[in-house]
Amino acid sequence: MGRESELRRRICSCTKEDFLPEESFKSWGNYVKALKQTPNRLMDRVLTRSKDEAEVEAKSRSQHEMKKTLSWWDLIWFGMGAVVGAGIFVLTGLEASQDAGPAVVLSYVVSGVSALLSVFCYTEFAVEIPVAGGSFAYLRVELGDFVAFIAAGNILLEYVIGGAAVARSWTSYFATLLNYQPDKLLIKVNTLAEGYNQLDPLAVGVCIIICFIAILSTKGSSRINYVASIIHIIVIFFIIICGLIKSDTKNYTPFTPFGARGIFKASAVLFFAYVGFDAVSTMAEETKDPGRDIPIGLVGSMVITTTLYCLLAITLCLMQPYQNIDPHAPFSVAFKNVGWSWAQYIVAAGALKGMTSVLLVSAVGQARYLTHIARTHMMPPWFSYVDGKTGTPVNATAVMTAATAIIALFTKLDILSNLLSISTLFIFMLVALALLVRRYYVSGVTTNANRNKLIACLLVILASSTATAAYWGLSETGWIVYCITVPIWFLATLGIWLFVPQAHDPKLWGVPLVPWLPSASIAINIFLLGSIDKDSFIRFAAWTGFLLVYYIFFGLHASYDTAKESEKSKEWKNLEDGNGTLPTSKNAPTKSDN
Repeated sequence: MGRESELRRRICSCTKEDFLPEESFKSWGNYVKALKQTPNRLMDRVLTRSKDEAEVEAKSRSQHEMKKTLSWWDLIWFGMGAVVGAGIFVLTGLEASQDAGPAVVLSYVVSGVSALLSVFCYTEFAVEIPVAGGSFAYLRVELGDFVAFIAAGNILLEYVIGGAAVARSWTSYFATLLNYQPDKLLIKVNTLAEGYNQLDPLAVGVCIIICFIAILSTKGSSRINYVASIIHIIVIFFIIICGLIKSDTKNYTPFTPFGARGIFKASAVLFFAYVGFDAVSTMAEETKDPGRDIPIGLVGSMVITTTLYCLLAITLCLMQPYQNIDPHAPFSVAFKNVGWSWAQYIVAAGALKGMTSVLLVSAVGQARYLTHIARTHMMPPWFSYVDGKTGTPVNATAVMTAATAIIALFTKLDILSNLLSISTLFIFMLVALALLVRRYYVSGVTTNANRNKLIACLLVILASSTATAAYWGLSETGWIVYCITVPIWFLATLGIWLFVPQAHDPKLWGVPLVPWLPSASIAINIFLLGSIDKDSFIRFAAWTGFLLVYYIFFGLHASYDTAKESEKSKEWKNLEDGNGTLPTSKNAPTKSDN
């Protein structure tokens, strides 16, 4: 009881020891000394890769383990609950009216294929490294601490922005349920900048309620999500069937009013509609049988979701001309415009159920990301605490939900969706790259010659994909460059397939068609980045710059100290077990895959 009481007391405390307990922060002298060693420490963290076992062992830093209560059935519903929300119910109307027209269904196909490729990559990692860290843990194992941290910061941004966007969409549909205009419940403040001057206090209230549910129980959250998702699916089938009854094929002419460019531009934004499935991978630590449950849960939920998205997009554009689609609550307003005003209330209620599920799964997923990042001390270890009674990361859940609520209060949906797509596509690209590294490079197994061939091919894949995306973004009508960049990408992937032997064979579940599938995932994710507006890239660069500053002054030194302390602990454990000898100098060893 005394130990438990002490831990609970520390949850509520805010002392330096709770946030900066590492040696480098014990005194100003230590901190100055650490700053002087920044170049060497940075090089160490850039070159050092973690091990699968080290990521699993890091769970002990949370005081308590998360409870293994989830099956593949839970994961499928979590996956659908995480994805089917604001993306389909709001962004479909926005992109159909502004960028793609009826061809928005093709935009969903493109972004769905890209998401499915990423799902395969995530699945292999989640099965072999079943921890709460998701893509952060995967990147730390294969691409090193530094890349993992930059990705981690964008993962957290992705979740905060995604949750904020859904929360604001929740308010719009709630307004239509009350027979108001979608923006009726927003409070306009003229003194704030445009795009940030429509306050949404209702979204804040929803986030607070979701926070309490996510803290109480993961299995309880699963049950609530399960019920909400079933209701949501029933409403989706209602929309499809009743919408097609009121359809008019004339509304499908012209099918591509904005051309191919509009389709891909919409696809880049609509990637937002698939964001959330990676939250399922963070639940691997709480899954009963990761080798069976995760592949079924992830792949199954993504296939079902993509099919539903395409059917809903077709239905919406058959109900009314794309020019008349309401960007805030498209399905509700569409039924009202075709004379079925009563149906808008069913649609609004179903949308609210779906968005509530998305918010809940998002809160669960983002907290587990932060928990595992804090276990490495790249973020303060205070965030890594798991409550012994609930089995949930209390601190991380509360803080991430609070950040989501603050963003939701101020920021418009279109600003949020574009910035979110950049972070998501960037992370998915890195996970696919990490999978290729995992399959073809194992330290001590891969020869230097094969390593160099792999590096050369990967650089060419990245360069050719980037050139394709850049040309797409800059050229309105050209095509000649694609005849050069696409074959180069193909030859680089072929080079890996023919000339670099695989060094790692997945034990439980592996991605098929390696290296083609992950290489295609890299190419399509980078290509979709080329369709996103300039302002979003500026915001993305500003956030990444902030992450670098934080890492150089805090995260680097905290994670470096933690890794070295863990390294020493392992040396002494090996010595006690009779499996090792004491290092003969303070500089040995200087490297570790920990």
